[in-house]
Amino acid sequence: MKNLRRISQGLFLLLFLFLFFQTESKGLDELGYPVKIFLDFDPLILITTLLSSHTAEKAFYLSLSLVVITMLFGRVFCGWACPLGTLNNITGAARRGRRKEHRAGWYKAKYMILFFMVASSLFGVQIAGIADPLSLLIRSLSVSINPLFNFIAHSLFDSLYNLDLKTVAALSEPVYELLKKSMLSFRQPYFLQATFIAFIFIVILGLNLRENRFWCRYLCPLGALLGLFSRFSILKRSVSEGCNSCGACDSVCQGNAFPHKKEAWKDSECLYCWNCDDVCPHNAVSFGFRGSKKTAAMDLGRRNVVTAIAAGMISAPLLRIESHAKPGYADSLLIRPPGARNEREFLSRCVKCGECMKVCITNGLQPTLLEAGLEGIWSPLLVPRLGYCEYRCTLCGQVCPTGAIKRLRLEEKAKVKIGLAMLDKGRCLPWAHAVPCIVCEEVCPTPKKAIWFQEARVMDRNGKPVLLKQPVVDLELCIGCGICETKCPVGGRAAIYVTSIGESRSEDNKLLLL
Repeated sequence: MKNLRRISQGLFLLLFLFLFFQTESKGLDELGYPVKIFLDFDPLILITTLLSSHTAEKAFYLSLSLVVITMLFGRVFCGWACPLGTLNNITGAARRGRRKEHRAGWYKAKYMILFFMVASSLFGVQIAGIADPLSLLIRSLSVSINPLFNFIAHSLFDSLYNLDLKTVAALSEPVYELLKKSMLSFRQPYFLQATFIAFIFIVILGLNLRENRFWCRYLCPLGALLGLFSRFSILKRSVSEGCNSCGACDSVCQGNAFPHKKEAWKDSECLYCWNCDDVCPHNAVSFGFRGSKKTAAMDLGRRNVVTAIAAGMISAPLLRIESHAKPGYADSLLIRPPGARNEREFLSRCVKCGECMKVCITNGLQPTLLEAGLEGIWSPLLVPRLGYCEYRCTLCGQVCPTGAIKRLRLEEKAKVKIGLAMLDKGRCLPWAHAVPCIVCEEVCPTPKKAIWFQEARVMDRNGKPVLLKQPVVDLELCIGCGICETKCPVGGRAAIYVTSIGESRSEDNKLLLL
């Protein structure tokens, strides 16, 4: 069973990585198999999204199948399929020594995290994606690990190519071409907070060197939810009279379920890895569907549960008294992707998985820190100086698992305004320095240019007349895509910049409230 479990873990991890690398533009405005398929089977995201936004995408109801599987076979997803759990297993294998350390009450922490998240979602605060293992893994890979992998791969193969050795190039170039077609991004991605998010991910994996599957045992809210459902599982673990309490099973238990305590075994913590069955020297352990289920009571502590729920309930008003939540207020630099719902509904749906950032073909979508308050941490915003919103691209709406970003047809997307370009005449070359420049108008993608020119005759320093084309932004035609800011030749802060003013998703955030 151990070998079967390892094969299952390996296959699911490979499937996850395959879908992850497929969540990438291949030159067409269509994605085949985005990695959000894994999130579609996540019941924690389903429950919190239903509670926070009172709606959920139809695909999320696939997660009910995982609930049924858990109620039949226990937490087999955690032990046999979860990609983050598998990575924890792999990292834990490097841990020296097998000394068992019992932290008897620590397992309750993940249930408190779960209750906190569910309680906060009742008041419209969606924070489950911050700690949900699937969302966390996708975000970490998208924003930090994948860019790191791309940087190392490009640097390595560039170095091999620069050696100018025919034999080396003959071997390395085919491998490089294969990687570019299958795994490497079209261009090197760069993200704000990449180092910070990578640090968090490395810490989570590093905790396995202290205790194997530390995250799964003590912190994972999805594991806690499945643990509650596994209390009703019909697959039972039984211990015969041949057990002499040698403790061999306890030394290999992945879930810290205390299997050596026989009837005090905690089924909610068991990952059904079958290690205890494989290692038992007396074959005293078995799993089956017959007989009664003997397990320890789940004593989480009434005070702990009430405190976690109360804290979740209080979190909503605490977050709503921040300045970003003031009615009618909108941060002019908080530019959301096209198709994003109004800010309140957007935050109640977004699980910060980072898929929209990964598929953004210009690398313009970046994770927020505090631009949208603590409630909106790691949600996407457009940073035009890093990359613009491609006029004929709708990939971000295709990968969004919760519908926080609506899926748009190209014809719909062309009409959506995500903001408005503004001119800084003190920095604009034709306006401030009598230097000809028409870049912003040239790159403007709208069928009828949203940037037009007015001709002006000005005097240069020597008193000679110069005829200039000075750019002007058309308020009606500009969609705020940001390409003008991206391509503006003025160094540092661009002479034309995009704000969220005029965005289609808001009735209040307008330049002229008429």
